[in-house]
Amino acid sequence: MLAAAASVGLDAFPFHIHPELIGVGLALAIGYVYGLRRLAPRYAPHDEPAVTGRQIAWFVSGLVLLIGVEGWPIHDVAEGSLLSVHMFEHLVIGLIVPPALLKGIPWWLLRLLVKPFLPVLRVLTKPIVALILFNGTLAFMHAPAMVDLSLRNEFAHFLIHATLMATSALMWWPVLGPIPDLPKLPPFMAMGYLFIQSLVPTIPASFLTFADRPLYHVYETLPRLWGIPVLNDQVVSGLIMKIGGGLVLWTAITVVFFKWAFEEERADHRARVRLSTR
Repeated sequence: MLAAAASVGLDAFPFHIHPELIGVGLALAIGYVYGLRRLAPRYAPHDEPAVTGRQIAWFVSGLVLLIGVEGWPIHDVAEGSLLSVHMFEHLVIGLIVPPALLKGIPWWLLRLLVKPFLPVLRVLTKPIVALILFNGTLAFMHAPAMVDLSLRNEFAHFLIHATLMATSALMWWPVLGPIPDLPKLPPFMAMGYLFIQSLVPTIPASFLTFADRPLYHVYETLPRLWGIPVLNDQVVSGLIMKIGGGLVLWTAITVVFFKWAFEEERADHRARVRLSTR
């Protein structure tokens, strides 16, 4: 036990490539390029660009973040030493990567991809359903038994993270409304929806932050990077869940508000111009 819980440095996690991550990254990149080059001439609207520079930037950013947090050293430290790094990994793939990828895929291409599943997607992206699915996934994956399984079984770890990303995409869908068939919520409702989502993680985060003993026995048996105590690591994990997640969601709320205010001001300006020209 003492040897397993010894203090180690980053050299305890030597660089190596994760083949499954490279495969996922290549599949996403190749699919994106294929869609833009081969499918755009047939399916993209002729009165607008097939893709914009901003969309490409969003998609590339999401892909880089995905590879960054699921590769060395973050994934290795998360799986082999620190719960706080694991929580940071979950924060990025659960709240940042999915909306970035959604915003990066042109609406016509995304519509083409999900068209066979539209009837199901109409149900899954209803705000209450999406919230339950995403937060249910969060609760399930942070149960001690599931944390233990994800650290001991790489395939289970992959499936859990894939489920988190999928349900996160559903959670963000009502806010982003990436295709016309499933329009986004009005701004006021979108802000309320995101506010509710920002409150939900408070409960599990509180358990992590204020617990007087480690909640995940498996992390007590792992080497401690730089000697960080397991209980301190757990407290930081709770803060990442609550403060980090809240920062992402409140940033989104702020963006929705200012876009709403700008559109209202622009509409008022157009109305005044029409009145002045009569």
